[in-house]
Amino acid sequence: MIMLAVALLLSMVLCLLFGVPYIDFLKKKTIGQYILDLAPEAHAKKAGTPTTGGVFIITAIIIASLIALYMAEQMNDSALIILITLFFMTLAGFQDDYMKIKGKENKGLSPRGKLIRQILIALIPTIYAMQHFGTAITLGSKTFDLGFLYPIFAIFVITGASNAYNLTDGLDGLAASTGIPAFFACGFIAFCSGYSDVAIISAAVIGALIGFLKYNKPKAEVFMGDTGSLALGGLLGTLAILARCELLLVIFGGIFVIETLSVILQVTSFKLTGKRIFKMAPIHHHFELLGHSEKRIVIEFSIVSLILSVIAVVLNFVI
Repeated sequence: MIMLAVALLLSMVLCLLFGVPYIDFLKKKTIGQYILDLAPEAHAKKAGTPTTGGVFIITAIIIASLIALYMAEQMNDSALIILITLFFMTLAGFQDDYMKIKGKENKGLSPRGKLIRQILIALIPTIYAMQHFGTAITLGSKTFDLGFLYPIFAIFVITGASNAYNLTDGLDGLAASTGIPAFFACGFIAFCSGYSDVAIISAAVIGALIGFLKYNKPKAEVFMGDTGSLALGGLLGTLAILARCELLLVIFGGIFVIETLSVILQVTSFKLTGKRIFKMAPIHHHFELLGHSEKRIVIEFSIVSLILSVIAVVLNFVI
C-alpha cells in the first residue's frame, strides 16, 4: 500500500516539474495544436495551444513506476511488458502528433496506419497474457475460455481502449479527469486480486494525471495530444488484460465506451438515414453545442466516470 502512495506522489511531482520546461520549450518552438475545421466554433481560440503534453505525462509515469516497482520488489516480466507497451503506444501517438504539426493541419496518421501500429503493439501484452493465463478471461469469480478467439479479443480490448480514450480527449481536462477514476478502479481491483505491479503502475498514472490537470484544466496551457491519449488508452486496456478485469473495463471505462458509441451511432445513422442523432460526435461536443460550458461537461462526465468505477469495483467482489 505504501508503494502505491509512493508511485502516485512521485509521478504527480515529476509531472508538475517536467511540465514547466516542456511547455516553455513547446511555446518557443511554436509547437501548437491545429483545430479541426468541423470542431465547434468555440474551439478556434484553442488553435496554437502547445500539444504533445503526453511526453511529460508518460515520462513521469515510467520513471515513477520503475522506482516504485523496484522499491516494492515487483519489477517482474508483467511490469516490463506493460511499460514497453506504454512506450511504443506513446511513440505511435507522438508520430501522429508530429505529422499534424509538420503538415500544419489536424491530419496525422491515416486511420489504417494508426490501427496497424496499435494492433502490432497490442500483440506484445496479448502474447504475454496467453503464455501466462491461457485463453480464459475472468469476471469476478467466473472464468470463460475463449479459445482461439482470445487474441482477437485481447487486441480488440487494447486497441479499442486506445482509440476510445483518444476520442474522449476533446475538451480541456476531460481525458485526465475521467481517466483518474478509471485507473483507480483498475488499480484497486488489481491490488485486491494480487497484481501489485499493475496496481503500482495504475497509481503512477493517477498521480501523473492529477499533475497534468494543473496545466490542462480550462483554459488549458497544454494538450496531451495523441502522444498521451493513445498511450493512456492503450495502457488502460493492457492493465485490464493483465489484471484479469478485462470485462469490467466496459464499466469502469464506461465514459470512453459511451464516447465511442456516440461516434459509431452518429456515423451509422447518417449513412443509413442521412440524419444525425447528435448535434456533433463524440458526445461531449453534443453537450457543448447544447450550451453547456466545458467546465460543466468535464465535471459531469467525471462524476459519471467515478460512479461507473465504483460500480465496477463492487461488481468485482459480488459476482
